[in-house]
Amino acid sequence: MLKGVSPLLSPDLLAALCRMGHGDEIVLADAHFPGESLGPRVIRADGLLIAPLLDAILPLFELDGYVKAPAFMMAPVRGDRADPKVEAAYRRVLARHAGPGPRIAKVERFAFYRQAKRAFAIVMTGDTAKYGNLILKKGVTPCGR
Repeated sequence: MLKGVSPLLSPDLLAALCRMGHGDEIVLADAHFPGESLGPRVIRADGLLIAPLLDAILPLFELDGYVKAPAFMMAPVRGDRADPKVEAAYRRVLARHAGPGPRIAKVERFAFYRQAKRAFAIVMTGDTAKYGNLILKKGVTPCGR
């Protein structure tokens, strides 16, 4: 156990966050996401929901400030709907840790899968919220922090 580090962060996830470089991406995937099929590095976080995991990650993780959107969600398939409470929960966590600025871009389903395939790691959670997948792009930690 580490002081000041959320117990939601496993040693494998902490190592991945540490090893990521500027511009690398990490997927926080729901329980239905085809992570094992897409990702070379899959980290299990079974039983965890994405919003609390995001809340545990962001104190340690600088979002990329050099892009229009450092966060991405899968856009609903035509004729389908996402639960707006899911995105609202992510926005609250992002605002708490990174201010009101970080934008969440919506990505078409298969484009999202292609982006996830290039990610540094895919974290498979137990979240069952429809369209709950989230990709974060890592930034540069400011000097002196």
